[in-house]
Amino acid sequence: MKTENIPYKIYLNEDEMPKAWYNLRADMKNKPAPLLNPATHKPMTAEELAPVFCDDLVAQELDDKTAYFPIPEEIFNFYKMFRPSPLVRAYCLEEKLKTPAKIYYKFEGNNTSGSHKLNSAIAQAYYAKKQGLKGVTTETGAGQWGTALSMACSYFGLDCKVYMVKVSYEQKPFRREVMRTYGANVTPSPSETTNIGKKILAEHPGTTGSLGCAISEAVEVATTTPGYRYVLGSVLNQVLLHQSIIGLETEAALKKYNIKPDIIIGCAGGGSNLGGLIAPFMRDKIKGLADYRIIAVEPASCPSLTRGTYAYDFCDTGMVCPLAKMYTLGSGYIPAPNHAGGLRYHGMSSTLSQLYDDKLMEAVSVPQTEVFAAAEQFARVEGILPAPESSHAIKVAIDEAIKCRETGEEKTIVFGLTGTGYFDMVAYEKFHDGKMDDYIPSDEELQKSFATLPKID
Repeated sequence: MKTENIPYKIYLNEDEMPKAWYNLRADMKNKPAPLLNPATHKPMTAEELAPVFCDDLVAQELDDKTAYFPIPEEIFNFYKMFRPSPLVRAYCLEEKLKTPAKIYYKFEGNNTSGSHKLNSAIAQAYYAKKQGLKGVTTETGAGQWGTALSMACSYFGLDCKVYMVKVSYEQKPFRREVMRTYGANVTPSPSETTNIGKKILAEHPGTTGSLGCAISEAVEVATTTPGYRYVLGSVLNQVLLHQSIIGLETEAALKKYNIKPDIIIGCAGGGSNLGGLIAPFMRDKIKGLADYRIIAVEPASCPSLTRGTYAYDFCDTGMVCPLAKMYTLGSGYIPAPNHAGGLRYHGMSSTLSQLYDDKLMEAVSVPQTEVFAAAEQFARVEGILPAPESSHAIKVAIDEAIKCRETGEEKTIVFGLTGTGYFDMVAYEKFHDGKMDDYIPSDEELQKSFATLPKID
């Protein structure tokens, strides 16, 4: 086995933790396009967003000039329960692959929610409590976000209503029960409890749901229930802001040992994990201070970056949310019920979409069975059972390490391990039993969805 003067796990001390979130948009030369009012097609104002989001989160959402936002003391103290998270050198994986590459992963699964989602959940719950709200509503795909938000709301004494994508609700009952343990009300989406849910069910009988459907239901409930606001775990700028703590810690840990990465890899669904991981590295790339290969990895069944179109689209299937300019498959696109539930969103963060369109990062899509094969390979040598979402990044990290073996290049690879997969055993079971397939949408299917995009002048 390789022996170098680098520990298996690089930890920062508490006093080395970032004291502020980083807003990548402040340094972007081409700013992300603004959210548009779906009725007027004019940029959304703070007043228009206020009935949906908490006031402080609206301010963060619309700000593309302030580079750093101080982390409130209450949030920082909560972070100390599970942060700083370790940056791990994958010595065993390197040995198994017989690669000259050096592989590191930022492990975000060492908290009760099992994922990186708690970084933003506790922030959003804090701002809701600060505003004096009774509770919040949200959607969740795989259940990691719903779990994190349930925990955060419990901590601050807030009511939490979660609309969980139906296929995940059925496939991942244990994650659903963790949410209920923390006091959340969990409803499979689409449901008969909202007008939008009823409409979607009428148009798509027997549908397994999508994040777009669940968002529509959560927003409807938030905007029609006094004392509630809607919060979300990905896509919007406010979430990427909170998740920047992942990248800031990664950057500090690497600098502690004078490690310079060549390739940075993250799974990509709506963009929360990837946007958080790459934030400080993309900043330096934009400023010309460094040059990294940054790779977004998405499922072949929901390939918004690699096969989507860059256009304004609704953020939800019910078409009640603002319009966002993003790489999208169409808000009406309902992905196949693949097991990477957190990556089953029809569009990509406007921030990441702009960076991708500016060719500042790459994107690849990978089939599900190859993702689980990589997850199993990783688990057997590194001792962590990874979440299906994270395993997309693992798959490409392994591919890049094998390329280094073939070329002899000693590149340094960093990827985000967003969480654990211990509640995803139905998916692992189907993989092991040979019952998992690789659904890939046809061009005709995608073109049909693109045809429904709103017409923006």
